[in-house]
Amino acid sequence: MNQPSLTLEDIQGTVLRRRPNIYFGAYLLYKITNVDNAREMLKRVLPDVTSAQEWGAPRPFTLNVVFSWQGLKVLGLSDTSLESFPDEFRAGMAARSEVLGDQDGSAPENWVRPFGESDAHIGIVISSTTESELKLALKKATLAHEGLIGIDPIYRLDVGVPSTGREHFGFRDGIGSVSVIGSGLAPLPGQDEIMPGEFVFGYPDETAKVGPMPQPETLGRNGSLMAFRQMHCDVAAFRRYLHENARSEHDEELLAAKMIGRWRSGAPLALSPDHDDPELAADPQRNNDFLYYEDDPHGLKCPRSSHIRRCNPRDSLKESVVNVNRHRLIRRGAAYGPVLPEGQMTDDGVERGIVFIFMGASLARQFEFIQHVWINDGEFVGEGNEMDPLIGDHKRNSNYTIPARPVRRRMTGLPRFVTVRGGEYFFLPGLTALEWLAEGKY
Repeated sequence: MNQPSLTLEDIQGTVLRRRPNIYFGAYLLYKITNVDNAREMLKRVLPDVTSAQEWGAPRPFTLNVVFSWQGLKVLGLSDTSLESFPDEFRAGMAARSEVLGDQDGSAPENWVRPFGESDAHIGIVISSTTESELKLALKKATLAHEGLIGIDPIYRLDVGVPSTGREHFGFRDGIGSVSVIGSGLAPLPGQDEIMPGEFVFGYPDETAKVGPMPQPETLGRNGSLMAFRQMHCDVAAFRRYLHENARSEHDEELLAAKMIGRWRSGAPLALSPDHDDPELAADPQRNNDFLYYEDDPHGLKCPRSSHIRRCNPRDSLKESVVNVNRHRLIRRGAAYGPVLPEGQMTDDGVERGIVFIFMGASLARQFEFIQHVWINDGEFVGEGNEMDPLIGDHKRNSNYTIPARPVRRRMTGLPRFVTVRGGEYFFLPGLTALEWLAEGKY
């Protein structure tokens, strides 16, 4: 395939550009009851919206804008335009709970407001490298709707990177990712190079075709779909499980690594199966450069049912009909809430967790497929109805198999470590589309 040329100045930056390692951010949601004022708010915020082309330029913060289907409906898009969006986006995340496995404690009726309702219309995503810059960005967001009735802030969640530099369970995050062809960023060793149409509307995908996009083209081109997930982490339960089921202190760390697929430092089991290797973990030229099919077909190094191997099977499925690249996502993750003190194994009642945003051109083929098939089922890796050991709900099956010779290791009684607190599907329009929405001439 010829390398496509992306209109980087028209694509919102968070789609193609990674966040800084030192990171302070916020997610803001608004309910709209006055359409004219909503358009005025968009006009005010447009100068601060960051494109993929501008992302690396010196600036105090980056800002991006998203819309739910309900929000686009409130803005007054035509029925033809609204119906051009895929069914799952129009239904919203709560209505897809059965597909996503959001049951029991993770069911929509238990979500925090406004999730599970229809009031989250417009969202603002902010990234900065200092707390003072975050305050400046939040002030800008406030000024965008100051004096405008019918623009109601209904949700704010501050996020970032914990002081440990790792997510709440203690693992370094954000190592594995895709490389989008035409993005202008050179791929790191081990990164899959994937056609941009898998993530951004208006470009060739892995089939060499340009897929359907929201209409009119002014609205859809250079846009992406996004799944937002706020998830509570029961860190104390994770620590207790490791402590109660490990054979030694080293085995406790090994068991954690076997569940995730990486040591807490980020060193992959595929390259360092017996002990942690912080030097390897810190080297971006090596820490993601591995495959499974020939080097570890039976999961003796990295279990086939481990978290990272489920989320990205790499070449494990090359003998099947599944095209792994058609199911990849762009993922951005951040933590919220304070870190549970080191060594504490009782929950302190404080809310803490992870927010993930998953971006692509198809919620059904990408996010929902991964959640339904790769996360919540084990058949595709030959593990029956086992679930992801970290983010599965473990109601159907609380077992986890660690391949080993001469005898495999079977972990039982896994509790729920992660509970969904809420989520929604959003659309990230291109900058031209944002201007079009602000003008309201549709």
